[in-house]
Amino acid sequence: MSLNFIAALLYLFLYAPLAVVIVYSFNAARFGAGWSGFTTKWYGALWENSLALSATKNTLLLAVSSTAIATVLGTMLGYGMNRFRFPGKALFGWFLYVPVFIPDIVMAVAMLLFYSLLRKWCSLFELGLTTMILAHVTFQIPFVAIVVRSRLVGLDPALEEAAGDLGANEWQTFRHVTLPLILPGIVAGGMLAFTLSLDDFVVSFFTSGPGATTLPILIYSSVKRGITPDINALSTLIVLASIAGTVVVTLLQRTKKV
Repeated sequence: MSLNFIAALLYLFLYAPLAVVIVYSFNAARFGAGWSGFTTKWYGALWENSLALSATKNTLLLAVSSTAIATVLGTMLGYGMNRFRFPGKALFGWFLYVPVFIPDIVMAVAMLLFYSLLRKWCSLFELGLTTMILAHVTFQIPFVAIVVRSRLVGLDPALEEAAGDLGANEWQTFRHVTLPLILPGIVAGGMLAFTLSLDDFVVSFFTSGPGATTLPILIYSSVKRGITPDINALSTLIVLASIAGTVVVTLLQRTKKV
């Protein structure tokens, strides 16, 4: 078999299920897998679904809030790991990858147990959107830090040295030289964190509380009652949002280094 044929089979295996979901989101049939005609009414029905609108609001609030926090902290962590020397730096750098490789279910259970211990010390600490934001920040920070750190590795130190020779202090050098150069990496890390938060189900499911249902959780609970076209439409919108985020991250990572 030719390499092109094998590649075509792999792409078919990867994307055929997504294509089926997208196609059936336009299926006029309410139930069943049979095709009954083309319609876009299921996308319109989402605007009348109060549960879907509430879940969308929670999902966006969760993704935006956690991404903003994780981007700031991850940038600081990546910068510190690249520019400063301290005892145990190599070991700490290795541990930075642990949240990246650890299975989601393990992370979710760990966060749930941690929150259970906190509730014993503080009765006001209940599961909800706040705990979900903290949990998402926990697994987002390493991704941002890794992207920013890799951007710093390719940065020419002579540019910062030149700024120092021209009389700039450390803060001025960082603000006017370093930050603009690593900004594509920061934005790429932030978009990656946003996409991860948008798609997350396992960690969100374990750390959510009353009134904190997100779109992935809503889809999961709805699928147990049977897959309907409105669920396919909702899934299609999430897929498109994830693709858009991935494309933006890829383009930013390919930004030509100065």
